[in-house]
Amino acid sequence: MIFTETKLKGAFVLDLERREDERGFFARAFCQNEFSAHGLKPVIAQANIAFNRRKGTLRGMHFQFPPHAETKLVRATRGAIVDVIVDLRPESPTYLQHVAVELTADNHRALYVPERFAHGYQALEDATETSYQVGEFYAPGTESGLSPFDPRLGLVWPHPVSEISAKDAAWKPLAEVEGEVRRRMQA
Repeated sequence: MIFTETKLKGAFVLDLERREDERGFFARAFCQNEFSAHGLKPVIAQANIAFNRRKGTLRGMHFQFPPHAETKLVRATRGAIVDVIVDLRPESPTYLQHVAVELTADNHRALYVPERFAHGYQALEDATETSYQVGEFYAPGTESGLSPFDPRLGLVWPHPVSEISAKDAAWKPLAEVEGEVRRRMQA
């Protein structure tokens, strides 16, 4: 695998290192040793799949507070998404900064999301499917999110939103929850 760190320390774009022949290619998509060598948490507690019927579907901006903060390894297995992460580590020099990465079934790219980051994405095509491995079990009592439309976060979604859950549409803007986020996201 080829690990490229983003401007947000600990967040990596992962590209496949293909071994090609007349049949196609073979590539490793996950290796505990390689993740550990890059200082990443190589634990998979759950493997999730999300199917998005319509282009423009928006999911996010989700996170879990410590002690159940999650790492995620996200990949589009059908179609395409723009995957967005926001650094919620109060001690980080990139606190509240974000990166957006296009993940497609064709580019086979993945995004490693560190603990204490908000995560969301928008489907760029109809019938888009994502697969993500999560480093912590779902813990409803520590689940939270931020409004994906909060102007303070400066997130740009490439398409009009065609679908969003009531829960995701109801996440509050940072101005209303920042005190709690800062307090509960302390290292």
